[in-house]
Amino acid sequence: MSRVLLYTSPARGHLYPMVPIVKELERRGHEVSIRTLSSQVSLMRDLGFDASPVCERIERVQLEDYRARSLVGKGRRAIETFLARAKHEIGDLREAIQTERPDALLVDCMTWGALALAHQSSVPWAEFVPYPVSLPSREAPPYGPGLRPAHGPLGRLRDRALQPISSAMFNGAALSRLNTLLARDQLPAVPPGSNIFTLAPLVLYLTAEPFEYPRSAWPSCIRMIGPCAWDPPAESPPWLDDVKRPLILISTSSEHQNDRRLVTTALEAFANEPVELVATLPASQTAGIDVPANARVEQFMSHASLLEKAACAITHGGAGITQKALAAGVPVCVVPFGRDQYEVARRVEVADAGTRLVPWRLTPSRLRAKVKEAIAKRSGALIVAKAFAEAGGASAGVDALERLMGIDGDCA
Repeated sequence: MSRVLLYTSPARGHLYPMVPIVKELERRGHEVSIRTLSSQVSLMRDLGFDASPVCERIERVQLEDYRARSLVGKGRRAIETFLARAKHEIGDLREAIQTERPDALLVDCMTWGALALAHQSSVPWAEFVPYPVSLPSREAPPYGPGLRPAHGPLGRLRDRALQPISSAMFNGAALSRLNTLLARDQLPAVPPGSNIFTLAPLVLYLTAEPFEYPRSAWPSCIRMIGPCAWDPPAESPPWLDDVKRPLILISTSSEHQNDRRLVTTALEAFANEPVELVATLPASQTAGIDVPANARVEQFMSHASLLEKAACAITHGGAGITQKALAAGVPVCVVPFGRDQYEVARRVEVADAGTRLVPWRLTPSRLRAKVKEAIAKRSGALIVAKAFAEAGGASAGVDALERLMGIDGDCA
């Protein structure tokens, strides 16, 4: 019917949630081509998808926000990374459009150069956002540090004071520098005051209320479809059938950020407890970790089968694994290390679907107490799981994309 070009940043956490949407597009008869990180091209092709790598120069720009000490410093390093990639994304997406001749574009919110090019393209396009969005609202606190939603006059005063700082950091300065890059390519500027996360006529937001803060007025372009969880195909490990005690999953980021101590602290905290521990470190080394008798430590394991037996998931606050656990009705204990993770951690707490523990207070005893508190919040996790399912997932996302392309009604 139609051809869709999916363009992602070089991050597995942004590619994997798109797999269910790609599958649903192809199930309905659409053709999809994918441009993504080179290490995952073979896997995508094994799934039967038309996949190619993004420009090598984009992948050379590594996200090193973990080297900064403060949250502001981490944010600035992240912005520098996205801007450094943006100048290569413009030409890369242009070439992909010329090659693929798509009827629609689906563009990662973290590919700022690609977003800017798509914004002025004649091709219908949508943006996808797999983590909490930086979007000013009366009901939501200023984005970044994971503040609790305001209550009362003092809270509203706090938000009025901090919102301009948050907006300037995540939109103002970044947008100005992005426009400088566009000018070098003799491309029109993104209009002043625009929000990089709502440039598209359609934004597929991979979450749902009440995990995301309920708001009285969402922008008309936003479609919350819930998380589209996906893991690479893998057999359930045989030993999992023999697990009888409560299982605790410990998961760290798929992009390096020095969160290895979350695993080592968790192993120490529960080494003598009547539980089974499974830790995954996709971006860190497993060598040298002292593994107790009740634990397994792996570079990578599919989380789906583990979550079927899990009593709790300890996460770094990545939106992917955190929402994946909640979608399975598993409460979480979040220890955020940076990026969007402070926002994810606070949403978990506010939704009463788990607990949060800031990393500078991370000790075995505190983590053990927070996990035990989180386990008692399964009812909150089940409420979130129900809301995620009702949001529609990949099917709702493709419905919206088809409307955008003029199929089954007018563009939303």
